[in-house]
Amino acid sequence: MKRVLPLLVCTLLAGSSALAKPKERSTFRYTAPADGERPVIVDAVIGPQGSDFAMRLRFDKEPWGEACKNRCANTTLLIDTDNSKQTGLKLAAGAPGNGADLAIIIQGMRDHAQEGGSAQTWLRVKVRLLGNEASSVDDGELLAELSHRQDTDRIQSDDKTVYLLIDATSASLPSARKARVVYQPPGGKPIQVAISGMIGGGGGKGVRIFKDGNWGRAPTANP
Repeated sequence: MKRVLPLLVCTLLAGSSALAKPKERSTFRYTAPADGERPVIVDAVIGPQGSDFAMRLRFDKEPWGEACKNRCANTTLLIDTDNSKQTGLKLAAGAPGNGADLAIIIQGMRDHAQEGGSAQTWLRVKVRLLGNEASSVDDGELLAELSHRQDTDRIQSDDKTVYLLIDATSASLPSARKARVVYQPPGGKPIQVAISGMIGGGGGKGVRIFKDGNWGRAPTANP
């Protein structure tokens, strides 16, 4: 009996350790309609990581590539980096996007094939700075245009999941202890979520989606 007890204790400890593993906390979740034409975000983790906003975005369908053909992702996330409607985007009164300072546009791209060739597909992300004069996302200054082919240190894609690092070091970008994320699903109600801002140590203790800069760990990294 004495020989069995240590093994039993070890087994129980291992089981309790597995149960105690912290669960991944989503910034927001969304239930996509079954008849949706384009891929939409259904689960997101967003927060400061160093001097960037790190994002893990899961779509209901593959956001780019041959699976979605000409109906790939065309999704915009807004970030109110200082949680203030006094700066940033100016929409109609009461619009959730008022005060947004950054727009992140995620698009599945497709170039029609030349005669005898195959179509080219890729994932593109545009980052726009929304100043006080901006009355639409298109009014924003283009800070970056990323491709999953060239900008592998900033954008990665794995099946239905997209991983992003969005540079937040622009001198024109306001910051505070709290920030706000706004997502408007097609035909759905807008989603607004508060997250940690870039001030007050948030950049060092935020999500660690890209642990130690190793993209190979991104799919399993906990925030």
